[in-house]
Formats: sequence, structure tokens, C-alpha cells
Amino acid sequence: MELEITKYGEPILRRKGEKITEINQEIKLFIQDMLDTLVKAEGVGLAAQQVGKAYQLCVIDVRLSDRPSWIKIDGKEMDVSIHMPMVLINPVLTLGTELEKGPEGCLSFPDIFANIKRSSQITVSALNEKGEEFHFECGGLLARAIQHEYDHLQGILFIDRMGYLDREENDQNLIYLRNKTKERLKRQRKRQ
Repeated sequence: MELEITKYGEPILRRKGEKITEINQEIKLFIQDMLDTLVKAEGVGLAAQQVGKAYQLCVIDVRLSDRPSWIKIDGKEMDVSIHMPMVLINPVLTLGTELEKGPEGCLSFPDIFANIKRSSQITVSALNEKGEEFHFECGGLLARAIQHEYDHLQGILFIDRMGYLDREENDQNLIYLRNKTKERLKRQRKRQ
């Protein structure tokens, strides 16, 4: 089932996610709904906060992008596509020291884009949807997408990482989006 994507201005986007202690049927259904939502939105990543839940959970699928990605498991380079879509529960990242700027957007910020500085290579430890622990190294778009979604899990938004010029360039659109979201939330509260 497709879920509604939260937009900039909704308080949930600033909430740090709680660790998931049990992967029960409710969580499994929520993961499937997140994957359905990601596919419908044609995104590469989606965090639980972006669909209204403050969990340490995100889903990633870089197959639709032509931007390169790589993944190594146990030191062996693997085909990224066979590991997609990827579910990361309670992820822990170790960031590489080499940084690179690259373009980013966000489903919670329609039509807003910026070049964001991120680690070019990361190491990830997480649980999958079956509760199994797994570890891998990655780079390219996959590393960027995971860092972007991990930020969401900590209540950090990509606008927090924008440089001054990108922030200035997007300022009017951000104000418009935040005000539009506040108006929608106000109307929803009145209906309740």
C-alpha cells in the first residue's frame, strides 16, 4: 500500500528514530508499504520519518538510476542490483575520510536540489527485514543514498548540509513548501 510522503515543515522529519527491537508483522507490513511507496515515487531511498514513523528504518533501491554504485561484501565486489531493494534496520555507518560533492534531491522536498558533500565510501552494519545482521562497504550513489536516509533517521535534513549558495538559491522554494505544509496541517487539525 502506498503511504503519504511527509513534506518539509512536518515535525516528524526532525525526530530521531527509535531503534526497532522486534521485527513483527506490523513492521514487516510497514516495510512493504515503504517499498511500494518508494517504487511509486520513483525514488532511490525512503526513511520511516518520510512516511510518518520515527523508526531507525530506511529502504534503498538505486536500480532506476544511471549513476554508478558499488558494493563489497566480505571484501568481494558484488552486483549491486541483486541486493536491491535494500532494507536497513537500526543502521550504523562508518564514514570514509574522502569527501565528494554530488547532486541530491529528496522526496520530502519536491523540486529542490543541491550539491551536498558526503563521504565517497562508507561501511554499513544493519539488520535486514528478516532480523539478520549484515555488513558491507559501498560507494557511488548507493553510499550517498544511504547517508541521506541515515540523516533522516537522526532528524537531519539535506537542507542542513547545503552550502550557503545552494541554501540562498532554494530559500524561497523552502519557505513556500514549509508554509504550504503548515497550512495543510492546520486544515487537518481543524477537521479532527
